[in-house]
Amino acid sequence: MQRTRKVPVYRIIKKITGNGENLVSTLHVIDYAILAVYVAVVVVVCIRVSRRSPDMDELFLAGRSLGPFVIGLSLFASNISSTTLIGLPGAAWQSGISVANYEWMAALVLLFAAIFVVPVFIRHKVTTVPEIMERRFSPVMRRYLSVCSLFLSIVLDTAGSIYAGSLVLMLFIPGLELFPTCIALALFAGIYTTAGGLRAVAYTDVLQAVVLILGSVILTITVFAQFDYSWSNVLAQVPKDHMSLIRPLDDEALPWLGTLIGLPILGFYYWTMNQYVAQRVLGARDVNAAGYGALIAAALKLLPLFIMVLPGAMAAVLFSDLERADTVFPRLIAEYAPPGLAGLMVAGLLAAIMSSVDSTLNSASTLLIADFVQPLKPRLSHQQLARLGRYTTLTLMVLAALWAPLIDYFPGLFAYLQQTFAYVTPPLVAVFAAGFISRKVSARAALRGTLSGHLMSVLLFIGAQLGWHSIHFTIVAGILFALTLLAIVIWQWLLKTPTDAAQAAMTAQQPADLPVKAVRTGAVVLTLLTLLLVVAFW
Repeated sequence: MQRTRKVPVYRIIKKITGNGENLVSTLHVIDYAILAVYVAVVVVVCIRVSRRSPDMDELFLAGRSLGPFVIGLSLFASNISSTTLIGLPGAAWQSGISVANYEWMAALVLLFAAIFVVPVFIRHKVTTVPEIMERRFSPVMRRYLSVCSLFLSIVLDTAGSIYAGSLVLMLFIPGLELFPTCIALALFAGIYTTAGGLRAVAYTDVLQAVVLILGSVILTITVFAQFDYSWSNVLAQVPKDHMSLIRPLDDEALPWLGTLIGLPILGFYYWTMNQYVAQRVLGARDVNAAGYGALIAAALKLLPLFIMVLPGAMAAVLFSDLERADTVFPRLIAEYAPPGLAGLMVAGLLAAIMSSVDSTLNSASTLLIADFVQPLKPRLSHQQLARLGRYTTLTLMVLAALWAPLIDYFPGLFAYLQQTFAYVTPPLVAVFAAGFISRKVSARAALRGTLSGHLMSVLLFIGAQLGWHSIHFTIVAGILFALTLLAIVIWQWLLKTPTDAAQAAMTAQQPADLPVKAVRTGAVVLTLLTLLLVVAFW
């Protein structure tokens, strides 16, 4: 199989479509009909939801009334973005199914957070995750986490989803240019997010999750048909190293040590501290709704191995002439999608784009208003804050759309996302963990330890770019987490600053916080199923 070269995807697309050719010959009438129905349903849902004229609590947290079904499907849909639809098959085509380790690890992290962390959030009725850092440490720690979250939300999550979606639409519709397509996608998502808030985001995510799963399952079956529906044929033809989850220590894609010490750190930030994901559980009506929602999402996170990753691994046999891994997903659709399926998959792509972009835009606006504007201007009414929230959503939408085309100059979409997370998030997870685990960590030690951790992040990142080390980024994540915890301990010892008793106790879980027994039992069952899955594909 030919290795991926650092050729901008946009240039590849222009080469393909520049002479009037296209990966997909023509979308049939039924394809356009499916797309039209999908867009119409999204518009209708948003119009109905936006009639509520939401105040701040409604705009950002859906009035804290979301049920488990909506929470679970919304968590899944907001995570399975266009970057995932393109990134997972591409990574599997290039290096095998080990990329699915991100998915099953996410299930375990979700279950852990639902039992031990989310109940604390709901008890204190926080609006943003950084708010918990203010209550445990100080307003400075809240703003620091909020700024980091805003950066990651706009530069990675929102821009990455807009970019990935634009690439595939350009392959289906000849003549589109990257920059205008990015603007158009961002505008569509930004408008209905601004109008309906988190309730519009969550309700449309339910539709989008169904479309994503259905389209991916059908495409997987279609690709599996190329192997005569025989698993033995797949194992015989796909390279052996492509079919293993746990890879050697020197593996370039995902070594076993990175899976062990790095992915839990990255997963914990994404599913617990990342505002655009955590906002769903913050909007839950109670701790049990959040717990059941997390169970649903965790169960769904076991699906991508089968409906997104394995088709990419099988594509290693079907396609050996690709110039870049990011084109695997559209190529599968182009080659094997019959009339109707192509339209469903494009609708799935639009669903992925919308579910990610609307989520990140709404959460970024929440962070700006709740963590910066409201503390500075406490006299503003909820309606005034909601109006400002709409303006900031539109502004952030423009910023993400402007940055999205620049991602084309990075070597790969999945690497762009994961490597950036690996260097930025471990110090944030470390201080969060320190605040929850120990009552002795003071605000000054926490802040200085986090800054020390990010200084080490910068040094390690520069060292990697200059070739001073070749440590895999997932292992770097584990190292940075440990070094930041050590720095916090050292600063606490040096400063000897006493900890406020009320602040130290506020993150402690109370007996009443635990979700019902059924949620805890479900978490145990799903954990066992996840471990069985890992063993089966070891």
